[in-house]
Amino acid sequence: MNLGGRTWPELDGPATVTLLVPVGSTEQHGPHLPLDTDTRIAEAVARGAAARLGEHVLVAPSVSFGASGEHEMFAGTVSIGQDALRSVLVELGRSAGRWARRLVFVNGHGGNVGVLRSAVELLRAEGRDVRWHGCGLPAGAGFVRDGHAGRTETSLLLALAPKLVRLELAQPGNTGPLATLLPAMRAGGVRAVSANGVLGDPAGASAEEGVAMLSALVEGCVVAVDGAC
Repeated sequence: MNLGGRTWPELDGPATVTLLVPVGSTEQHGPHLPLDTDTRIAEAVARGAAARLGEHVLVAPSVSFGASGEHEMFAGTVSIGQDALRSVLVELGRSAGRWARRLVFVNGHGGNVGVLRSAVELLRAEGRDVRWHGCGLPAGAGFVRDGHAGRTETSLLLALAPKLVRLELAQPGNTGPLATLLPAMRAGGVRAVSANGVLGDPAGASAEEGVAMLSALVEGCVVAVDGAC
């Protein structure tokens, strides 16, 4: 299912492939989660969906740098900004569109959403079948859905890469509603509202919960991609 493992003659001919491109970030995720958390989640969702959808769906190498300016006051964060990310996504869509029938960006970082909307709008205006899908948990499914590096992402990483989760360092951050935090975050970034970079509380996270969350995320992606086919 991985694009990188194929050869060009295998993909030559009438365009039949749907290409999933995971889009994540390299940014702080509190003192206990790895910097590539968003990318790992997007990759896992894309691979899970591709495995369900069949051999006509391939997963491209990830775009692992995103628009993460709100996290830049924390060491380890690497952001390429909105303009650069938009250019990357647009050129990816134009290039892949020469041989793939459809391209779907599978996004794992909230800060990329505005850029994805803009890039996809342009690519579709140019006549390409390009879409994007966000890795968000469904409402009403009984899952905790917190802001950043809290229980949601901690559970997912416990399922995906447990050796990279430093549970002994996990601690709550700002647990206030995201809507009330946004004005301060826009002015001063995440650090203006959370000294440790966490928006939520990792307490109660588990690998079992993460497996259930991942299943729901994959199902959502399958529905989105399959419905577009």
